[in-house]
Amino acid sequence: MIDVIDCGIGNIGSILNMLKHVGCSGRRAIEPGALRKAEKIILPGVGAFDTGMRRLEETGFAAALHEKARDGTPILGICLGMQLLFEASAEGVLPGLGWIPGTVRRFDGAACPELRVPHIGWTRVVPTTGAALFAGLEENRFYFVHSYYVVPQDASVVATTTDYGSPFCSMIWRDNLFASQFHPEKSQAEGLKFFRNFAMLGEKAAE
Repeated sequence: MIDVIDCGIGNIGSILNMLKHVGCSGRRAIEPGALRKAEKIILPGVGAFDTGMRRLEETGFAAALHEKARDGTPILGICLGMQLLFEASAEGVLPGLGWIPGTVRRFDGAACPELRVPHIGWTRVVPTTGAALFAGLEENRFYFVHSYYVVPQDASVVATTTDYGSPFCSMIWRDNLFASQFHPEKSQAEGLKFFRNFAMLGEKAAE
């Protein structure tokens, strides 16, 4: 069972549909107590950084997520959900969850006039590690919609890069924490494989 956090900042329906397509049970988590027995968690997000953090704090999901991150539960952040794992963002003033040292920056369209901001569309991602979520993927093309990108302090957490004007970190992986700037729920066949791999984490080891 994968719990998908619904606190008003993400596209929950598309993610639940993708999980259903890969034969995985997904559940909409509308209150933090639902996460106590969660086997895996997805934190989706769209919109502004401060709005997202404020919703997590006000609903109690931030505290519940801190507990699940500490106990080793696999957590997948998507888009804004990825940025919220970091310490701070140039988009706002509130601190993030702070699990991954680093910040969130805006694409500099002024310095590079040919760069359209936001970055929207299908773009190739390049794996830099053997991240389990990329097992069996071939095209490695995913759908992006974002104006901000993460800058981790520790390069070892960078699982994929994507070139948009210059290379940026499009996915991170550290222990039980995974996060993508791209939208796997909008990425058709590659997105299905990505979600299947997340659903299968730990399954082989348990057999």
